[in-house]
Amino acid sequence: MLDTLGFTIDWLAVAAGFGIGLIVGLTGVGGGSLMTPLLISVFNLEKAVAIGTDLWFACLTKVSGSVAHHRHGHVDYKITGLLLAGSIPGSIATVAYMHMVGLTKKADSALTFALGLALVLTAITVMMRPVWYRVGLWLERWITPARQPWLTVLCGLVLGVLVSLSSIGAGAVGATLILLMYPRMEMRRLVGTDIAHAVPLTLVAGIGHATLGNVHWLLLIELLMGSLPAIWLGAHLTKMLPDKYTRLALCASLLFAAKKILLTA
Repeated sequence: MLDTLGFTIDWLAVAAGFGIGLIVGLTGVGGGSLMTPLLISVFNLEKAVAIGTDLWFACLTKVSGSVAHHRHGHVDYKITGLLLAGSIPGSIATVAYMHMVGLTKKADSALTFALGLALVLTAITVMMRPVWYRVGLWLERWITPARQPWLTVLCGLVLGVLVSLSSIGAGAVGATLILLMYPRMEMRRLVGTDIAHAVPLTLVAGIGHATLGNVHWLLLIELLMGSLPAIWLGAHLTKMLPDKYTRLALCASLLFAAKKILLTA
C-alpha cells in the first residue's frame, strides 16, 4: 500500500527492523543498543539522525509493553515518578545544550563518545545481570529508605543525559540502576517500572531531536513495520533458548558495535 502513496518500501529496513525486534523480544533489552549502530553503519545516517530516529523507535516499540505492565499492576509509579523527576529535566537540558552548540565537529565527537560508552555500559549490565541483585543487597547498608528518593532522582538525571546523547540506556542500564536501588523489588515490577519510565523519557528526547531535524521519519516507519511483529515472535521464542547464550551473543554484538563506533571518533 505504501508503494501507492508515492514512495517505495525499503525492504532492507523492514528486515533490519525485524531482526532488531526479534532480539528485543528474545532478550528484553531495548533495541536502541543495536539499532543506533545499525542505522549508522548500514543505512549511513549521521550519528545525530540515527540517535533521533532510534529514540522514536524505542518509544513506539515500548508503548504496548508499558500498557500491558500497567494492566497487570506491574508498575511502581512512585519510583517511575522519581526517575522522571531527574530524567526529563536532564533530557531537556541536554537537547537545549545541543541547540546551543549545534552539530559541530566537537559535538559530533561527543555524540560518538557517548554512544560508545552507552554500548559498553549496556554490554556490562546485560552480562552481569545475575550479579546486580547481590550488589544491590550489599548496598542496602548505605542506600537507606531516607536516601532512596533523591538517589533515584539522581539516577534518572544520569539516564536522561545518557539517553538523549546516545538513545541508549533506558532499557538495560535503567533496569540495572533500579535493581541496585531497590534489590527486593519483584522482577516483573522492576521490568514494568523500567519500561513505564522509558516511554516518556524517549518521547521527550525524541521530540527534542525532532526539533533539531534529527529524525528520518520514512525509515522509522519501515523499521516499525518489521519490528512490531518480530517483538511478539521473539517473546514467544524466548522460552526455547537458554538465557546464558542469548545474553552472551548480545554482549558480543554490543562490544563489537562499540568498537566500531569509537574507532570512528
